[in-house]
Amino acid sequence: MGLPTKIVLASGNLGKVREIAELTAHLGVEIVPQSEFGVSDADETGTTFEANALIKARHAAEATGLPAISDDSGLAVDALDGRPGVYSARYAGPDASDDDNIDKLLGELGGTDERGAAFHCVACYVEPGDSEPVMAHGEWRGTILDARRGAGGFGYDPVFLDPESGRASAELTPDEKNARSHRGKALRALVARLTAQD
Repeated sequence: MGLPTKIVLASGNLGKVREIAELTAHLGVEIVPQSEFGVSDADETGTTFEANALIKARHAAEATGLPAISDDSGLAVDALDGRPGVYSARYAGPDASDDDNIDKLLGELGGTDERGAAFHCVACYVEPGDSEPVMAHGEWRGTILDARRGAGGFGYDPVFLDPESGRASAELTPDEKNARSHRGKALRALVARLTAQD
């Protein structure tokens, strides 16, 4: 298949844009956020990470005429039967901030000792038209802290403890986070699949 010289990123989330740009920097591909084309966010009506990733990628590809990469990711907490899952970004409501979502999560967990959780990410690549999508999945297991730590990252990073380093995701450098994270794993797997098809 080979990689094109320019790919639209189906996201306006600046934290996500920065992470994906860092993860793909070595490819010599220009990654352009859909916001630069005036493309609005797609309605994430899917009930799985795979479905939402495909919705977002196809929306961006159709609107721009360029190949598109998207990802859909979220936090699945064992004690909450996998919630917030696909609703991670809007867990505390449609206009919720990261802090609102963290507050709701910590409130629901209360004092429970069962703190296991995993970040999941599905990365998706599509070309304009009805092309067959290329997808890859990444998972990052850890535990939920009782309180926020660190000032980096975004989303649930301040309360997600990485077992390998003993630090919150928000305490990791960007390079450390990309080496361990669900998004890093999914995007590296996606890139490997795309470049293997040359």
